[in-house]
Amino acid sequence: MNMSYPPATSQKHELVPAPTGATASRDAGGELLFGNGRVTARTDAWGALRLILPDVRQHLLSGAPLVDYNREHPASKAFDLLRTRLMQTLRQQGWSRVAVVAPTSGSGATFTAVNLAQSLARVPGSRSVLVDLDQRAPGVAKALGLRDTWKISDFLCGRIGMEQHMFRASDSLALALNTEANPDASEQLHDQVSAAVLEDMEEALLPDVVLYDLPAMLEYDDAAAFLPNVDGVLLVADATRTTRRHIEKCESIIEGQSNFLGVILNRGRAAAD
Repeated sequence: MNMSYPPATSQKHELVPAPTGATASRDAGGELLFGNGRVTARTDAWGALRLILPDVRQHLLSGAPLVDYNREHPASKAFDLLRTRLMQTLRQQGWSRVAVVAPTSGSGATFTAVNLAQSLARVPGSRSVLVDLDQRAPGVAKALGLRDTWKISDFLCGRIGMEQHMFRASDSLALALNTEANPDASEQLHDQVSAAVLEDMEEALLPDVVLYDLPAMLEYDDAAAFLPNVDGVLLVADATRTTRRHIEKCESIIEGQSNFLGVILNRGRAAAD
């Protein structure tokens, strides 16, 4: 799968305020029920997040293989398969927090995190959160064609609240973005305040899966600092630059700190039939 990012758009994105009410009723015990009453809603802060809709036209014009906009692209189908296998593993183990990281920069970690998040978000009734913890070269906002500015360091230290920093890109996908480089990123990820903020976020939103996009594991110690906070790690390898030694070094860093979920090969060539 080849990496390709859509160009940033100067157009304003559609901002939809959080709903002030919902079509629902409560049973005798006070449980919130929707529709025919057979589905019990998770009563939490998810619906209170702002809804910001990216400009779909920019993705269509760019030809970027983002799964929400080009479902027939081979990369889209590959991400759907990855989504299914990941969900099966997480459910079997009772896990939810996954780091997406590459050995070196430019290998496709952000590309993978964004596409996987969008694929996860298409599962009916699910909730996925994508957090851009790459404070070296943040790219999730760019990959989604969003031009606003976000500073995740302010969120991690508690300077601003979840409702101010986070928003939903759809009914099933929430984002915590970053557009600012932070030379003290590693130190902040070592800080227990950051871990507590993310723990509170998860308790409030009750997501099924949280994906963390992290900077290159062999270039910075950000990922190593954050590993104890995730259940598993997806390692993104670039067929044109990642070596076996790179993967072995990453495995040694992950060992004892988190669970190694596997290697995703980017820019690989499909074998002929």
